[in-house]
Amino acid sequence: MGIARRWVFPIIWIVVFAVIAAALVKLAFFPDAVEAADPAFPSAEIVEPHYEVTTGTVRNDVTLQGTIAADEAVPIPATLAGEVREVMVSAGQAVSAGQEILKLRAEVPNPDGTMATKWAVVKAPAAGTVSSFTALVGQSYAVGDPVGQVAPPTFHLTGSIPPEQLYRLITRPADGQVTINGGPAPFTCTGLTIVSPLAGSTSTPGGSDGGAAPSGGPTIRCNVPADVTVFSGLSAELVVAGGVAENVLVVPITAVEGASGTGNVYAVLPDGGTEVREVTLGLNDGVNVEVTGGLAAGDEILEFVPGAPSVEGGMVDGCMPTPDGGMVCQG
Repeated sequence: MGIARRWVFPIIWIVVFAVIAAALVKLAFFPDAVEAADPAFPSAEIVEPHYEVTTGTVRNDVTLQGTIAADEAVPIPATLAGEVREVMVSAGQAVSAGQEILKLRAEVPNPDGTMATKWAVVKAPAAGTVSSFTALVGQSYAVGDPVGQVAPPTFHLTGSIPPEQLYRLITRPADGQVTINGGPAPFTCTGLTIVSPLAGSTSTPGGSDGGAAPSGGPTIRCNVPADVTVFSGLSAELVVAGGVAENVLVVPITAVEGASGTGNVYAVLPDGGTEVREVTLGLNDGVNVEVTGGLAAGDEILEFVPGAPSVEGGMVDGCMPTPDGGMVCQG
């Protein structure tokens, strides 16, 4: 019995070592077969995000930055080719519209060859302050020559507008809402105009300096109410309401090739494929655009135009990518 026990333990150790050796041989020379990935059938699939067309509200508010400036001085033109005989005002004096500025006298020929004396009174073309006036008694002027200028007590707001934003203001509003940091309560700026530089011109009227602004892009301007206290050089924010469309079909502008008038979207078909579909567009707010034709509620389209840069959330710092690789920024 003692002899049997003496041989049992060595046999057990031999079996253990044999199992370990077999396992090592298996790992070294007979690894588990791994199914090679077929490059023709990738294991990962990229799924384009879809968007289901729904209804919503598009508020087309265009926000711009501008500057407050004094209205341009108004020239005082001579109304007769003659000599100054009397001066009624001086530089720095406040005048009302129609107030007498000076008198001109001229010797003009009569039909019979004789000479006659003619008088003309030059009047202020607008109310304000005589900002420049150098006319002296005895000085002669031709018709239309400026004898001075009147600076009105009124102000306006002016600023530049990115050309692509003009698509959002095809129907031009007549006013805008102005907010001045640290200034009075927001107020309505009236008489809104948008001016684009003419080909070959070097300036556009209505610059922030009260005169001409260098050409290079469209400018927007509106009049500050006379009862609002402002000062030249103040920075201001102008919000122009280009319209509101309620309960209309809306899609992200990232899903549309084009952003005004007409565009193309990529409709998702029942089999998972896509087709290009032309749509007509209405208002857009820089994030979503109104669709007036070509889609119905519940249709599925690609959220991003294929090949266009996609941005999580649609906008980055107020800017949206366009299909051509550029950016459209709100405000």
